[in-house]
Order: sequence, then C-alpha cells, then structure tokens
Amino acid sequence: MTTAPTAPPVLTVEDLTVVYEVDEPVTAVRNADLTLHRGEILGLAGESGCGKTTLAYAVNRLHRPPARIASGRITFHDRSGEDVDILALEDRELRAFRWDKLSMVFQGAMNALNPVGTVRAQLADTLRAHRPQMGRKEIRDRSEDVLRRVGVDPRRLGSYPHELSGGMRQRVMIAMAMLLEPQIMIMDEPTTALDVVVQRDILREIVRLRDELDFAVVFITHDLPLLLEISDRIAVMLDGEIVELDTAASLYRDAKHPYTQKLLGSFPSLSGDRGAFIRTGVDQTTQTGEPA
Repeated sequence: MTTAPTAPPVLTVEDLTVVYEVDEPVTAVRNADLTLHRGEILGLAGESGCGKTTLAYAVNRLHRPPARIASGRITFHDRSGEDVDILALEDRELRAFRWDKLSMVFQGAMNALNPVGTVRAQLADTLRAHRPQMGRKEIRDRSEDVLRRVGVDPRRLGSYPHELSGGMRQRVMIAMAMLLEPQIMIMDEPTTALDVVVQRDILREIVRLRDELDFAVVFITHDLPLLLEISDRIAVMLDGEIVELDTAASLYRDAKHPYTQKLLGSFPSLSGDRGAFIRTGVDQTTQTGEPA
C-alpha cells in the first residue's frame, strides 16, 4: 500500500487519456491518475513506447495533432492557494504558465540549445519574456546564480553550445529549467546520453537543488535502478496505463504487478544472483540518504 507524502499536492492528474488520431487511432495514455506532492521526486518508469513522454507532454500542453487529450483533468495547485485548470488555459495564459510554474528538461536536451546563441543570450531571452521588469544587471546576476547552482562556471555565459561538453550542456538546460524558480520540473530522460560518472554528478545536483529550492520533480526514465536511488515514489507504466504506484522502498521490496516484478528482475549484477545490483543500490540509499 502506498504511503502518502505529508506535503500538500502541487499537481493532480485525473483520468487522463491521450489519443493519437491516425488511420487506426492509438491510445497512448489511458485513464492515468497521478498526484505529485511539493518537494517530491516522482519517478515515471517503463519501457520505450509505454506513454511516459506522452503523459509529460500532456501535463505541459505540448501536444500537436494528431495527438489529442480525449478526457481527463490536470490541476496545478499554486503556492498562493489558487487551483489552475491547465487544460482550460488560453494560449497567452499557457505561455505565461510554462517555465514560470512548470518547466521541462526535454529528452535529448543536450541538443535543445540554440547553436548560434551564447548561453547568456538564451538565459536572458527567457528572463525578458517572463520577467520584463528585470534590468540588465538583474538578468546578469540571475544568470550567473543559476549556473553556479548547477555547477557551471559563470564565465561560461559567453560560450556557445558547441564549446561545452555534454555534461555542461545538460547542466545549462537544467539551469534554464530552474531559471524562473518553477514549482514543478519535468525531466524526460535527462541523463541518457551521458557517461556514468557525469550522470551521477548531475543526479546528485538534482537531488541537492530539490532539497535547497523545494520544487517537485517528475523524473522520466526506463532505468528503474536509477529511480530506486533518487525517487520518493515511483509510477510504473505499461501500454499507456499506470499499473503500479508506490514508494521506492515498498516497490522494491514488495512489487505487486507482474510487469514491475519483471523490471526488478531484469538487472543482473556482475556477480551474484539476478537483482543483486538493485538490492545493493537501495540498501545504500536507505542507509546513507544519498544515491549509491
């Protein structure tokens, strides 16, 4: 049974269904129910094509035809106490909502930066669009601050994307996502193209920033062992449905759904029986409070 976090909810998804209206319509997300709590890291796991990214795009209203939200409700619970019906937002309201209240680090984010613009210019564009009252010095100070927070030297503000390593580009994208201090950050496979050492460094930064700034994270990946290390709760998707949702520790120790059990058993260690790698990671996370 899921242990509910004590923090209040920041996002509620109810009975969400997303359909791709092609010759033979495909239901990519079916009757999804999900609650994200303030300060929580919620992992979204499942194989490629199961609907993880489609669900994330629906929450952010990023779909284009032939995708269509067929039913459901998505509610953002602002710190001010106001509830925002995301599906009812008009275009101008939606543009103001994105990045300010909810930001997203896209899959393949290392290649999402404008290749002909400096880091400074791209951060400044975001601030000018959402914070037009900010002066030049405030924009510079804020840009330097977010780079420091993600572990990038502010002198890199003058660099172009091709002058940065893969890990630095990924950190810049995370800095851009947190530039306006959103209450929710959706991260879609943010470390997939990185080597293991850089991946671990960035994961530690994400956890540290979450603890420091108290935003909630939806972390999407097919890498279940990774989610077991960093997530408070994990939702497992299969064929467009959320088939299991529980705390990371409970999911590891007592997974109920056969598909989740298969996922847990599919990561053998270099030595020992199947699943030993996962057990080691979870045990170390539980004992030290940090990723293994």
